Amino acid sequence: MKIRILSMVAFCALAACSTNETGNSMGKTGSGAQSGKTIKGSEPLPAASASRTVEAYKAEVAHRISHLHRQQVYSENPQPLLRSVVVVRYSVNADGTLLNAQIQRSNKDHETEKTALASLKNSAPFPKPHPQLLRSGRLEVSETWLFNDDGRFQIRSIALPQRAG
Repeated sequence: MKIRILSMVAFCALAACSTNETGNSMGKTGSGAQSGKTIKGSEPLPAASASRTVEAYKAEVAHRISHLHRQQVYSENPQPLLRSVVVVRYSVNADGTLLNAQIQRSNKDHETEKTALASLKNSAPFPKPHPQLLRSGRLEVSETWLFNDDGRFQIRSIALPQRAG
């Protein structure tokens, strides 16, 4: 398990070092996105994705979100009975710009819904998806946020297994 965590940290560190010269942003006020080449102050924009599958691309996005929101991410195995499971459906365009995001399924815990959406939106833009993943110029995916009682989360695509109850 420690090897998996160390691998995730190393991947995130490498991903944070890549840049994208186009500098897209969603242009939202208060979202953490800024125009120019960086977001969240000094975080570099992601490069183009080498992922050829939707699952691999989702893992890249999950690593980016987890890296940028590491203070909100639970780094050990999630508890057996989760506080909340929030599924977010989102789409990105060919440049990795987040086009939309909405709650697809949840237990109606509004605090965790807001956290899931904010962590996604504040981590945009994302790596440019490989062209073979695009349909009509966009990539639509669903991702799941797993919340412990303390409000910290993991993202299902890269989450550790839950502890036994």
